[in-house]
Amino acid sequence: MSELFDGYPRGQAVYDEMVGPDGVRPALKSVAAEFDRLGLDEVRTRADYLSSVYIDQGVTFDIGGEERPFPLDIVPRVMQAAEFSHVEAGSRQRVRAMEAFLDDIYSEGRCFVDGVIPRHVVASSPHFHRVMAGLTTANGVRVHIAGIDLIRGDDGVYRVLEDNVRSPSGVSYVMTNRRAINSALPEVAGKHRIRPVEDYPSELLKALRAAAPSGITDPTVVVLTPGVYNSAYFEHALLARMMGVELVEGRDLVAHGGRVSLRTTRGLRPVHVIYRRIDDEFLDPAVFRADSVLGCAGLLNAARAGNVTIANAVGNGVADDKLVYSYLPDLMRFYLGEEPILAQVDTWRLEEPDAREEVLDRLDELVVKPVDGSGGKGIVIGPRATPEQLEKLRRLIIKDARGWIAQPVVQLSTVPTMIDGQLRPRHVDLRPFVVNGGSEGIYVLPGGLTRVALPEGELIVNSSQGGGSKDTWVLADSRPTRRREQDRQVARPSAVPLSDQIIDRVIRHQHEQQQQSRGGEASC
Repeated sequence: MSELFDGYPRGQAVYDEMVGPDGVRPALKSVAAEFDRLGLDEVRTRADYLSSVYIDQGVTFDIGGEERPFPLDIVPRVMQAAEFSHVEAGSRQRVRAMEAFLDDIYSEGRCFVDGVIPRHVVASSPHFHRVMAGLTTANGVRVHIAGIDLIRGDDGVYRVLEDNVRSPSGVSYVMTNRRAINSALPEVAGKHRIRPVEDYPSELLKALRAAAPSGITDPTVVVLTPGVYNSAYFEHALLARMMGVELVEGRDLVAHGGRVSLRTTRGLRPVHVIYRRIDDEFLDPAVFRADSVLGCAGLLNAARAGNVTIANAVGNGVADDKLVYSYLPDLMRFYLGEEPILAQVDTWRLEEPDAREEVLDRLDELVVKPVDGSGGKGIVIGPRATPEQLEKLRRLIIKDARGWIAQPVVQLSTVPTMIDGQLRPRHVDLRPFVVNGGSEGIYVLPGGLTRVALPEGELIVNSSQGGGSKDTWVLADSRPTRRREQDRQVARPSAVPLSDQIIDRVIRHQHEQQQQSRGGEASC
């Protein structure tokens, strides 16, 4: 072990992805060696540089109504090619299963007839919208973008913790993190063939264009945002700019005659695909909340008429309901005839009397979650809860058992993280982003967003709960690929591609404009 890892714990009960009982794991020794060449003092200096860059450029996240810099750690998380291939295949499988499930519940309901999942589980979900019954999209895709949250237990196995198929956020940080780390660690990045993340905006745009209504050969795509005060506005603006499409608010759109148009200085311009970053209930005041000023009345009528595609589809939230999550392995077998590639975390369904009785007796041992929660809100970790918190939770479960699930405490894997000038283990998760283009194929962003819990021992990694992030490197294998030239370009951080220039403009333009707004998407 070098000076950099001096004092770093080895052989801990938790699975550490870089350091094992015998020191740095063989597959990651080349990364550790490059850090060693820099030395501890130099790594500290560059970590301080990263922090100042994100502060200066306004890369922030809303925490309790206050904008704070989004911490980026200097040590990347590194995945081997074969390791990510497993994650990639499992993520694609889950998206295909959720697509089939959503199509079924809003049409025939075969899964209810065959007893795969109880009808009341779906009907009682707050995100199941009967208004979507019978509504189909042009290319049959409802989940255009998904975020699959993964964790690793002490056995090193990746398990799905939850799915996000409404408006998953965080991909902007993947791209800005890569740019920042390439700038801060050119020597380390330059010695490794790292799969690029710059393809994401083009893959997303391709999928959105493929979802255009039938007969539209050159569709107009827009990104619909709640506005500058939403905590993820930075991401909305970045993606719109990098895709070369309009960033619009609800007041910029008008629905008339079963169609949607964009107000411009030259009159109305037809809109064919809306990548919305607004929650269902705020999207169309004529159907959902009448007091919403964030959406546009008539959007769902236009979608039902087949003249506009809303991505992701309204009503998708039922698929990422945490109670429905517990049925997903059975749904994969039913719709796909396949065994799950990625494991899941054992889950107690508290609406079932036997499970509820067991969990109420073990509240101090388990993690209990609201089924429709996001951003880590509402989670109670039993071993760390006070008696008062457990008693309050008990009353909530008894009052609304359908609204809760329970899982064992999983000790998330750790990755070395710079804390107060020293490398210390901190817990992480991973959110791969999946773009479904239908007949165009399913693209999985190499790596994804690694979120890291910065306080020692903390298990909740969500950005909205004060977590930070890491750049996630997927090392390319030795086989030739069509992206090899792009891989070589990524290994030369001194080059400044167009995407970096765009990022610079967006983060400067959005500085001091990011504050929380109700009605926007769930936080990451």
